[in-house]
Amino acid sequence: MRLYRAVFANGLRRYSTYRAATAAGLLTNTVFGLINAGVLLALFHARPHINGYDATDAITHVFVTQALLAPTAIMGPPLDLGERVRTGDIATDLMRPAHPLAWWLADDLGRAAFQLAFRSAPTFAAGALLLPLDLPTDPARWAAFTTATALAVLIGFALRYLFALAGFWLLDTRGLTGLLFLLGPAFSGVLLPLVLFPDPLAATMRTLPWAHMIQFPVEVFLGKHAPPDLTAGLARQAAWAAALLALGALATSRAARKVVVQGG
Repeated sequence: MRLYRAVFANGLRRYSTYRAATAAGLLTNTVFGLINAGVLLALFHARPHINGYDATDAITHVFVTQALLAPTAIMGPPLDLGERVRTGDIATDLMRPAHPLAWWLADDLGRAAFQLAFRSAPTFAAGALLLPLDLPTDPARWAAFTTATALAVLIGFALRYLFALAGFWLLDTRGLTGLLFLLGPAFSGVLLPLVLFPDPLAATMRTLPWAHMIQFPVEVFLGKHAPPDLTAGLARQAAWAAALLALGALATSRAARKVVVQGG
């Protein structure tokens, strides 16, 4: 465990050096959040209630979403693993005394921890200062949201790991990664809350992993799920995380048996 703690700390330190990028991301999240909130306020002025959402829910959804973008990495960045597979540097990684999945997970958790502290929290605080957001007062709801956020980070990592690992067979994953970062915002509730979609489409989107990265944690924050439904939702999140991580472990073992080294 000392090894993985060191990898986690290294990931946190590495992202802490990108101070200008963090400040730019914070500004972007805040500005985009205000623009999106303005659009949704206009919509809810015309229709005050839509599928259990009101105007306050909508603007809270926007800023919780903006806070989750960086730690879940639903819009990037891709894991460096994909480039290391493409260049052949992965051969060095496979000689480390650590499983690649655990190594990259520890590194990415360091990244996510930094983003939560220095990008997510300030983004949400800015939204709360500028707009009347719905803030939970129940400690149990905060605990449930924290759990949902942690599981969302795991799902986000597992998806990015699988797409990066596809480079063992595709050699170049940049196109596939671009597709991933298009699907994420569309199916997760980033662009619009899923409650605004037609019911059959929204129900289908809710079964996909991306909705468990954004829409479900936001609804937990808003208190939209009663305890039985909340427990079931967290269980579905955990199932997605476990299934994707298990698939990543299986793909890693298959890839290690057939290492394709290109250009190095």
